[in-house]
Amino acid sequence: MSDAFRDLLRKVGSGAHTSQDLTREEAAMATAMMLRQEATPAQIGAFMIAHRIKRPTGMELAGMLDAYEQLGPKLSPISAPYSPVVLGIPYDGRSRTAPLGLLTALLLITVGCPVVMHGGRRMPTKEGVPLVELWQGLGIDWTSLSLEQVQQVFAQTRLGFIYLPQHFPLAEAMVPYREQIGKRPPLATVELFWCPYAGEALLVSGFVHPPTEDMARTALSLRGTSRFLTVKGLEGSCDLPRERTCIIGIHQLGDQQAERLLLHPRDYEFAAADVPINSLPIMATAMQQVMQGEPSEWLESAVWNGGFYLWQCGHCPDLVAGLREARQLFASGKVATTLAELKRMVSQVAAPVAAELYGAEVSAGRSE
Repeated sequence: MSDAFRDLLRKVGSGAHTSQDLTREEAAMATAMMLRQEATPAQIGAFMIAHRIKRPTGMELAGMLDAYEQLGPKLSPISAPYSPVVLGIPYDGRSRTAPLGLLTALLLITVGCPVVMHGGRRMPTKEGVPLVELWQGLGIDWTSLSLEQVQQVFAQTRLGFIYLPQHFPLAEAMVPYREQIGKRPPLATVELFWCPYAGEALLVSGFVHPPTEDMARTALSLRGTSRFLTVKGLEGSCDLPRERTCIIGIHQLGDQQAERLLLHPRDYEFAAADVPINSLPIMATAMQQVMQGEPSEWLESAVWNGGFYLWQCGHCPDLVAGLREARQLFASGKVATTLAELKRMVSQVAAPVAAELYGAEVSAGRSE
């Protein structure tokens, strides 16, 4: 048992009237001790529940992000005309609405804007469709690539994906605790605001509850993040809805209040019901059709999202220009070409590993 961790647990778990907030340094220490499993399983589970009940502060979130930065993987900076966009999307996936993040990412890298995504396998509490399975549906498998290989793909295509089980096993080891406690712990909030990129980037984080946005503003300001967006998106993702007003916070370092952007889809002739989720094969086919410019509600949702992010990344001067550019890029087939190049690059990078494994199997067969 860790006596040091027990003292931190006492602070957050003493009840409504006597519990105390952790300092930034204490929160970083507690998170690192959990990730390294220097605390016992009982202590880790108790901390997750107690911290969820108390609710983390912005100061504590800053410390937790400090620990992720210290212990987690990072992609190295690459040369590009725009700062990379890092998309913070809930790891437990989607269960009601169609995910659009892959189409947004492919659109952005088509115009030269790098994108970093991150996530894991199917994860509690929702156990929804994760990003990695959606990529597999498009013929791209990130699960077996080393961090060095992801860096190669990122440098060549400007898209990188950090896969928790492969690249951050310390954080992956926390997943069983989520399964056992049956609730999202504060680590699920950390993942929304984690930036696994070593250079300057535009961090975009989805959220559901307004207190999460307030906490993030405090935490990222303390960490010196120059600019980030918070999006009240579909199921807490970065995807803009079409059946309600889009609520977006544009946060600049030093500003006391975020710029509040309210986008009404009807003002741009995009108002409609959000596309429902479907089976992976059906969604993969729908995404392929979007990349050929075939008319559908999927296409309209992809243009609505893509236009917004083309504007925010700096490629287009305003939303109207972004929407026009997004539609043209899908219709031209350029995004489909980007996907084909990404698939080719991932296969090329993965080929040496596959050959090495095949060679090992052959050698083992001969020795038998």
